[in-house]
Amino acid sequence: MTQKLAEKRCVPCEGGAEALSQSAAEKLHKQLNPRWKLLEGAKKLEATFEFKNYFRTLAFVNAAAYIAINEDHHPDMAFGYKTATITFWTHNVNGLSENDFICAAKVDALTS
Repeated sequence: MTQKLAEKRCVPCEGGAEALSQSAAEKLHKQLNPRWKLLEGAKKLEATFEFKNYFRTLAFVNAAAYIAINEDHHPDMAFGYKTATITFWTHNVNGLSENDFICAAKVDALTS
């Protein structure tokens, strides 16, 4: 049985690790909510979330930050009154790793 992305833990990328190929990224992308978009030739993964008000947006951003800290995998986050945009990519491989998809799945679980 394949383990769901949200049930996995991020693992440190060791020296010499490579970014996922576009086809590998597309395969993992299919396991996420459709709000997640592959960007820049499958080098980044981004989603925008909408909320009723600033309080809910900020609560979501804080919960996403908590996930990032616990997984030691840190996205770029931008937010305003009713929206939050999260962008994942693995800096040291200059592209996507499985860690990005694991964290995206965990962030998705916050809204389900």
